[in-house]
Amino acid sequence: MIFETVKSSGLAHKSYIIGSGGIAAVIDPRRDCDIYLEIAERNNLDIKFIFETHRNEDYVIGSVELAEITDAKVYHGSKLSFGYGHPVSEGDKFQMGTMELEVLETPGHTDESISITVKDKAVSDEIYMVFTGDALFAGETGRVDLYGESQSKNNALKLYRSLHNKIIPLGNQVILCPAHGAGSVCGADIREQELTTIGYEKKTNEYLNCSRREFIEFKINEKLYTPPYFNKMEELNLAGPKLLCKLPPLKVLKVDDFKAIRDKGAQIVDVRNPPSFGGAHIPDTLSIWKSGLPVYAGWMLNYEDPIVIVDEEGHGMDQVRKFLVRLGYDYIYGYLGGGFSSWYLQAQPIKKLELWSVHKLKERQFDDSIYILDVRKITDWDKGYIEGAHHIYLGYVRERLDEIPRDKKIVIYCDKGNKSTIASSILLNNGYKDVATILGSMKAWLQAGYPVV
Repeated sequence: MIFETVKSSGLAHKSYIIGSGGIAAVIDPRRDCDIYLEIAERNNLDIKFIFETHRNEDYVIGSVELAEITDAKVYHGSKLSFGYGHPVSEGDKFQMGTMELEVLETPGHTDESISITVKDKAVSDEIYMVFTGDALFAGETGRVDLYGESQSKNNALKLYRSLHNKIIPLGNQVILCPAHGAGSVCGADIREQELTTIGYEKKTNEYLNCSRREFIEFKINEKLYTPPYFNKMEELNLAGPKLLCKLPPLKVLKVDDFKAIRDKGAQIVDVRNPPSFGGAHIPDTLSIWKSGLPVYAGWMLNYEDPIVIVDEEGHGMDQVRKFLVRLGYDYIYGYLGGGFSSWYLQAQPIKKLELWSVHKLKERQFDDSIYILDVRKITDWDKGYIEGAHHIYLGYVRERLDEIPRDKKIVIYCDKGNKSTIASSILLNNGYKDVATILGSMKAWLQAGYPVV
């Protein structure tokens, strides 16, 4: 038996490849799918099966791409009419050498959600592991709000039944393989844990240790955000995304070419670290630090205008490209050759973002001339905030500018200072003249021993 987990950083996405007898199956593949081919080739496996546990909403599925390359068949739940692949239902079985995969219908997160059990019949007829998609995670269960608030209660009931009638009865020994890890937007608070089992979750997962009524109340009252790009992902993953064949090439732009495409409306994204952006940056650029792209690009970027990247030295573009392609951003036009230094070496105009320490914020905390803005998630705000602050989640800053005064200094904080820099760049690009971000933000504030309310 061959088994490997493939992680996609930023998205906290987990996909899997499993094989026996020279045949392999891939579960929930990402769009840049060379990694599965490499694993299969290294282990002398032929990829014959591709399973989707549900229509994923937070990244572009790689099933169509991988099927085109391998001639494997794609399978997904029958309760949604996909534009590709083959529907499966409860009890459908697939053989790979000594292994047997069987489909369980486990709705709740979505109607067509399935889980896939694995038996290694060379060892036992007992179930060995289960791929649960977004039904059950380490320490969490899937969100139930994707069909709207009016459907959340019904979906929570479906999920409860899926967990207690289908997954938990599989047995304490069964290894649990969810589609996401810690940091995913598909769960409220998924644990940072490599491996777990059904038995361990029964002991430690509070959602599995409450009554049906309590479970439904928990789920319908979860405070989760739905990024606008989810709609695009659902559209692409229903019809099937266009084939890439290869990752899109990026143009290396000289300063004059960069200025020309910028002036035509390109989306300019500075992926340097926040302190670097604060020290100096190209006017009217959006700051999203590189590893934050998978989480925040979908909030900040549209799918129509070309995307141009600014990095420190113009390196590391392959990772940036993969981050964006996984979110369906195929119109990545290019990047500034030589990075930000090529801009200032040609004496081009720059702007700065004022950087404050938490000590300076403490000194001016109750100064009427400043407006303190907290852009963390509401769940973090509920745990404690700096007295005098106002709350707008980062993803909503652009649409709620009318709530942020223009006649005061806007001082922004978040968890560590990364997200506050994104928010600061949004304000600067919308005409705000006096903006500061707090280095270290809440983490540094608490480290300094300053109070929260």
